Amino acid sequence: MAELDLRLDRARLDRVRHGATIVPTSPAVFRVGGPGALACLQGLLTNDLEKPGDGSLVYGALLTPKGMIVVDAWVIRQADAFTLILPNGGHAAALELFTRQLPPRLARTTDLTGQVTVAWVLGAHGFQVLAKSGVGMPESAGRVVSVGGELSPVAIALAPESAPFVALAAGFAPAVEPIVGRVVAAGAAEGDDGDLHAARVLSGWPALGVEIDQRTLPQEVRYDEIGGVSYTKGCYTGQETVARLHFRGHSNRELRGLHWFDAEPLDGRAVVHGEKDVGSVRTTLTLEDRVLGLGVLRREIGPGEEVTAGGRRAKVVALPFGVDEVDG
Repeated sequence: MAELDLRLDRARLDRVRHGATIVPTSPAVFRVGGPGALACLQGLLTNDLEKPGDGSLVYGALLTPKGMIVVDAWVIRQADAFTLILPNGGHAAALELFTRQLPPRLARTTDLTGQVTVAWVLGAHGFQVLAKSGVGMPESAGRVVSVGGELSPVAIALAPESAPFVALAAGFAPAVEPIVGRVVAAGAAEGDDGDLHAARVLSGWPALGVEIDQRTLPQEVRYDEIGGVSYTKGCYTGQETVARLHFRGHSNRELRGLHWFDAEPLDGRAVVHGEKDVGSVRTTLTLEDRVLGLGVLRREIGPGEEVTAGGRRAKVVALPFGVDEVDG
């Protein structure tokens, strides 16, 4: 399991939170089309692709038969084609799953990794800057429009409120590059992966290979809170475990926020409550005067508890992080 430690100064964090930043990336990208694409993907993804309809942006995950996360994905639905945007660390697992589960005569899979750029817009001012750029955007959150014409279209999507970004632009790299330029000209700063991770930490959003490991169930990493699972759609791989946990039980561990009151480095990753090991620190974001982090902890260690995390006193806090934890 990878660990992630970031360090940002206040000015940069303020830009990520309150300003406008655009971050071009090259994630794993697959396009699935064909007469059975919707039905096939509906039987794999934790979330509902049918109900939002054409021109939608949906977040979810592909699971093992036992309900553990294989890879998470943002899914753009346009007409009868679906574009899945995944972390690079999930490329091989997704390719193997699609090869095994999707019959080519019904759902043709095209691997576009390395060809498609996805630019993420961050910050509270990101919407206004995107509008000012004039590149075009949908009318509401969770919706997608296509810009740039038929030869090299770019999908522009507005994110749901809980997401760690405001909007995304996805398309072949030469078509996305001028859009990034227009958004920068309208007032956005061009950022990097550090800005993306800082935004997801503040939003309490899990990352594959960091908070999400091979044994992670969706409810353990806030999928209910971030809108990553549907309990009203039809069957999908792993649904039985997810539904049983939702309706009849609870997870034994949960993703929590951690707040250290100074910026001293950690000594290890273990989280201890009393004399009991109750979890581990997965991601840290160090500022000049404090450290914020994400940890996977025993369910009974709730917000307000004091723990020893990485060898230092910390407070467990609810996610997403609030103003008190970031600024207070």
